[in-house]
Amino acid sequence: MRKPIVTLAVWAFALSGAFGPANAQKAYGPGVSDTEIILGANAPYSGPASIYASFPKTMLAYFAMLNEKGGINGRHINFLTRDDAYSPPKTVEVTRALVENDKVLAIMAPFGTPTNAAIQKYLNSNGVPQLLVQSGGTRWNDPKQFPWTTPYSPTYVNESRIIARYVLREKPDAKIGVLLQADDIGKDFVLGLKEGLGAKADTMIVKEAMYQSTEPTIDSQIVNLKASGADTILIAAQNKFASMAIRKIHELGWKPLIFLGSTANSIAGVLVPAGIEASTGILTTTSYKTPNDPAWTNDKGMTDYLAFAAKYMPGMDPNDVIAVTGYTTAQLGAIILQRCGDNLTRENVLKQATNLSGIELPMLLPGITIQTTPQDYAAITERRFARFDGKTWVLFGDIVGVGTAKEAAKEAAKN
Repeated sequence: MRKPIVTLAVWAFALSGAFGPANAQKAYGPGVSDTEIILGANAPYSGPASIYASFPKTMLAYFAMLNEKGGINGRHINFLTRDDAYSPPKTVEVTRALVENDKVLAIMAPFGTPTNAAIQKYLNSNGVPQLLVQSGGTRWNDPKQFPWTTPYSPTYVNESRIIARYVLREKPDAKIGVLLQADDIGKDFVLGLKEGLGAKADTMIVKEAMYQSTEPTIDSQIVNLKASGADTILIAAQNKFASMAIRKIHELGWKPLIFLGSTANSIAGVLVPAGIEASTGILTTTSYKTPNDPAWTNDKGMTDYLAFAAKYMPGMDPNDVIAVTGYTTAQLGAIILQRCGDNLTRENVLKQATNLSGIELPMLLPGITIQTTPQDYAAITERRFARFDGKTWVLFGDIVGVGTAKEAAKEAAKN
């Protein structure tokens, strides 16, 4: 039986204060008063991942919009974002300051894989919610070891399992090369790819080329991938490096089938800088509606998002999937806080974040809903394939789930 769906309209009134608090008795944790909720997060305003700065900026804009409407259950959201330059030591510094000096209720939507890894033990040992982590690493969904950490993004492992299943079905003789960031991002993408390919992984994957996020160029990695004879490429990289990879592949006159990881499928941030001609035909997977896709012209969720972007994010590109992600993450964060009512303790925030069922958000693709349980914190687990046609991502195929490693192995064995 399908789980009940909770749409944006159901809780919009509560967020604006039209409904009273859910609980009669008040219980407050750090950063909470009758008029305010203080949240915090590290953010990549500078450094090698600064192109993702539109994410925290969009969240700030969304909370500003809610505050204009009365906040959440009558409380304004004070969302403190601190630049960590995508540097783990700096992440530790700014996070400690947010927790110990600013007394935040929770760390909400912290950005990055190595950066979140640097603060995970600290936050868990201090009972501080590390909510809606903006990274697809599998380590964020480990309720036994890290009960205070909850993921938002679909995992890289499951994403690459889905890609592997597609390759086995559509191009079973593929020779696969992987460009991967030398951290948990790259490791998880390769792990999922190997699980999805099963026994064929050793023969189908012909080259793995790593890069460090501090490298100025990845030209040599792309040249080595081409020399390996690969005719299919998985780019498991962040925006800047994915764009450089696509452009270099094009410059070499190389024509592999390219899969772009969801870490870097921004049209504005990756495909346009790489070159439209170079990017046309690339495949990706996504859970989001694409703003410049004409299929959503009359979609209410889309028109609401575009109106929000025009009013609260002037000068920012609303077509950027990073902004769409920030908008949707802020909506989910608001739902969690609204459900807390007047019981705004860290324990209750975690409880609400890990008991979400059938929540439908306006910019998620139809049929994809938020589901979390105390045993499985994964929020989004489904995706669709899309192909870049030179203007937008064009969806194709059905919604695909992720399955487990065991299920992936069974499916790989059939091919």
